[in-house]
Amino acid sequence: MSINAGKNAVRGDVLRRMEEAMNAYDLDALADCFTEDFRSELPIHPGRSFTGREHMRRNWAGLFAHVPDLAATVLQSVTDGDQVWSEWEIAGTTVDGGRYLSRGVAILSLRGERIASVRFYLDDVDTDAGDPAATD
Repeated sequence: MSINAGKNAVRGDVLRRMEEAMNAYDLDALADCFTEDFRSELPIHPGRSFTGREHMRRNWAGLFAHVPDLAATVLQSVTDGDQVWSEWEIAGTTVDGGRYLSRGVAILSLRGERIASVRFYLDDVDTDAGDPAATD
């Protein structure tokens, strides 16, 4: 195995661990995927950006409570240096019976085997928009 293949395996492993932890509702395992000084950037919603693994834990604890059957899926990913670009779908049913569906891209920057920062381009899917191809 080449050194690059080994690095790619580590990068793919953190993505796999993250997905598995989300689907197991395991906050400890999810938090272990991130550095203590983890930085989350949401360019579409900059006011929601934050720093710190503990803040990430609180956010995910809230999401797990709100969507108790949450299912996260990495649709595809690619590694570029110390970055992992990944396309996600996160779905489930909220505690009030509504549909939860979020899709988009997360660009992870790694430090060792953990995520040091992420740029989330995920957003809620507009499920009642109708068919954009339909005409009046």
